Parts: sequence; structure tokens; C-alpha cells
Amino acid sequence: MAKLNLEIVTAERVVHSDEADLLVVPGVDGEMAILPSHAPLMTMLKPGELIVRKGSEDTSIFVSGGFFELMNDKVTILADSAERAEEIDLARAEEAKKRAEEKMELRAQSDIDAARAEAALRRSLMRLQVLEKRRSRR
Repeated sequence: MAKLNLEIVTAERVVHSDEADLLVVPGVDGEMAILPSHAPLMTMLKPGELIVRKGSEDTSIFVSGGFFELMNDKVTILADSAERAEEIDLARAEEAKKRAEEKMELRAQSDIDAARAEAALRRSLMRLQVLEKRRSRR
């Protein structure tokens, strides 16, 4: 049976490198399910959960954005940052959420870039959501 050859990389490390039967990817135009023999594709990613299915096992990976390329069953994801669900530090993620919420409150009173504050809040919320999904699957 055909497989996808997947590699997820950031500037710091290779986050995941393995075969997969199915990917669910947070594209900028919505979630996409990718199976072997899919047509070539290149798109941007938005912050969200990337699901890698191999056999009956699902692996959840938080990506904060980046690029997705598929060619001949070879998938390359160049992520701004990426963390496997089990690598997410709950205390750190909650602190990032708190800081982002504080910046959102202050944006009307100062020159804080609203778009950057909103993006930081979305990233922190998605990171917490990926962690919560992993916990509920156990």
C-alpha cells in the first residue's frame, strides 16, 4: 500500500520524519486531508493541529504556520515552529496565553501591533487545544 513520506522541519530541528497513511493539515484555506497519490500541492499553513496517521495511531503536532509541499508522495513541511503534543509544556503555554491576552487588552491604550497580539493569542490557544485533545484521547 502506498505511503506518504513526511518530513516536518523548523529552523532548529527535524520535528518528525516518517511514513504516514494520512495527514490532516491546517491550510490557510481550511483543513485538508492528504492521502497517498494526492495531486502535487503547495500551500501556506496557519497555526493549528497537524494530524499524522500511521496505521491505527494518530500523532498530533502543533504548527504555528509555515509552508506545505507535496510532490510524488513526498511531503515537506517547513514550519515556523512545531511541537509534538507530548512536548507542549502546559505551564509555558498558559503563560504565553496570559501574556497575549494582556497585550490584547493594552492594544487600545498603546502602539502595540494589534495583528501581532492577535496572532500570538491564536497560537497560544491552538497550542493549548492540541494539548487538551491529546489528553482527552488517553
